Amino acid sequence: MTGAPPDTAVPSPEFAALAVEAAAHWGEAAPPELIGERENVVFAVDLPAGRAALRLHRRGYQTEDAVRSELWWMEALAAAGVSVPPPLRTRDGALLARLADGRLASAIAWAPGVPMGSGGVPLPGTLAERADLHRRLGRLLAEVHVATDRLTLPPAFQRPHWDIEGLLGEAPRWGRFWENPCLTAGEAALLGEARHDLRTRFADHAAAGADQGLVHSDALRENVLVDGGRLTLIDFDDSGFGFRLYDLGAALAQSAEDPDLPAYLDALVQGYTTLRPVDAQDRALIPAFMLMRTLASVGWAVPRFAADNPRHRLYIDRAAGIARRWLGGALDGL
Repeated sequence: MTGAPPDTAVPSPEFAALAVEAAAHWGEAAPPELIGERENVVFAVDLPAGRAALRLHRRGYQTEDAVRSELWWMEALAAAGVSVPPPLRTRDGALLARLADGRLASAIAWAPGVPMGSGGVPLPGTLAERADLHRRLGRLLAEVHVATDRLTLPPAFQRPHWDIEGLLGEAPRWGRFWENPCLTAGEAALLGEARHDLRTRFADHAAAGADQGLVHSDALRENVLVDGGRLTLIDFDDSGFGFRLYDLGAALAQSAEDPDLPAYLDALVQGYTTLRPVDAQDRALIPAFMLMRTLASVGWAVPRFAADNPRHRLYIDRAAGIARRWLGGALDGL
């Protein structure tokens, strides 16, 4: 789904064979090229309908109905003119293919462009250029929300919930971040305090009539492709029902330590409010949702990386630093 070249890594024989089997559901194709093994194993492949990202879905992460719902939503957004790559249907007209071993596969149209950036690396360009990227991203997220609210979801539509319980309950969607075994006792206490503070604030937000609905939930830099003046939002794998402000917070999570964060927040809100309102109280909560996204990553890392993997420390340091700033009031008035 990205214009970047595929990895030169060679897939395991198992995945290589599965990719060939999967591609056949969309028609004759050249051997798929591995892009990466993340939540799903993803290949670049040239199909009769065009170049595509072929996904071998991770077992047990989403139900079949949930994956089909993700693809239905992307197809509907693309049909509404939102800059989202549509899924390609199989030769039989299906959104999903089931392989002989039971694994699910899907194909997403290839989107041109390069990622907006990556975590831990300063964004390129002048401040004006970087702010303009965030302004356009804010508008794109608003376009997603506006178009979604005009849809009638099919009866079997199923996606996870990024509500208060899904983010901060006893069994959050991405795990009990405050129990990551790599946390020090002080860090665990800090993240626990942040959790309780956010629960109160999000409950108040919900009680005040918070805008909720389907959200992308993962608008990180890697999932925003830039092709000249056009932005494309990719990777809806973790999309679900939740607070609309969570999309804005997630879009800023990798910039939380950037000295230009206030400018990015201003620009993001400016772009978003060209289509949807954000009042002063909502705006003040965006840093809380930014913190929430970094906390969730601390839980996400637990089943994916060994305890000695340095990515744990990267996620923990970021989340702890933002939590201290939030609880100390340093993020007020951004």
